[in-house]
Amino acid sequence: MQRYFLTKVGESILLLLGVMVLVFFLVRITGDPANLMASREASPETIQQIREEWGFDRPLIVQFWDFVTGAAVLDFGKSYHFKTPAMPMVLERLPATIQLAAVGLLISVAIGIPLGLVGGFNPGSTVDSVGRFLAMLAQSIPNFWLALILILLFAVRLGWFPSFGRDELKSVVMPAFVLGLPVLGQIVRLTRSAVLEIRSEDFVRTAHSKGLLPQTIYVKHVLRNVAIPLISVIGVQFGYMLGGSIYIETIFAWPGIGQLLEQAIGWRDFPLIMAIAIFTSMVVLMLNLLTDVAYAVIDPRIRYGH
Repeated sequence: MQRYFLTKVGESILLLLGVMVLVFFLVRITGDPANLMASREASPETIQQIREEWGFDRPLIVQFWDFVTGAAVLDFGKSYHFKTPAMPMVLERLPATIQLAAVGLLISVAIGIPLGLVGGFNPGSTVDSVGRFLAMLAQSIPNFWLALILILLFAVRLGWFPSFGRDELKSVVMPAFVLGLPVLGQIVRLTRSAVLEIRSEDFVRTAHSKGLLPQTIYVKHVLRNVAIPLISVIGVQFGYMLGGSIYIETIFAWPGIGQLLEQAIGWRDFPLIMAIAIFTSMVVLMLNLLTDVAYAVIDPRIRYGH
């Protein structure tokens, strides 16, 4: 188990270093930061002064090394736009994004797993047909289009939910549903296919031949094995929901990291963009690592394979 864990930690560190390289150089090739920070009427002397003040005149490899060493202690410098440290701004927006992703995941799990279980235990039934149709629909509808339709229907026409902001508890319902809908479809399909596959395994047929009660077989043999792929998918998807909510947060004016990233891109605020990208990558990699460990704890074959 220790070797498996160390291997996964090493892989996560290498991936994070790769993300740092990509983020730093991709952001830099968009243009000279000094020109972007200066006004249109700024003279070449003023632009050069900005370049020297912020360290843009140093060799690129030196700037990259400063970026890596700063990222190691979560110091990404000051935001160009706000003139304040970038990382505290990201942490200030983090609770809103966690709330949105957590509620979206809860909706997906609460609806998706029961539909998948019923469909897997009763293939071809009405509930199974409804579940498969819902799963296909959930993974096909563009989330930005669905967000606009929900705002028009439930906020403008019916007035059940607020159309933007985070002022009250029910404000999270619509953005969380839109964010979690694709995950819901994936959970339904994965749960259904896992139940169908496990029901045909030899150990399940042996349990039936021994005369065990169906409820005992479903709980001890089927559901326990269905939980293995579900844990993996739920952990990974939660990380992606934390980092992939930029469109949803922008449409619903949700004050989270996604909305901050959209603003930072518009302002060409390099420190803020890099702080959000690296911090989000760290969170996603950490969640993936925890998911791999949980997966190995439940299924010892995984860690023995390493």
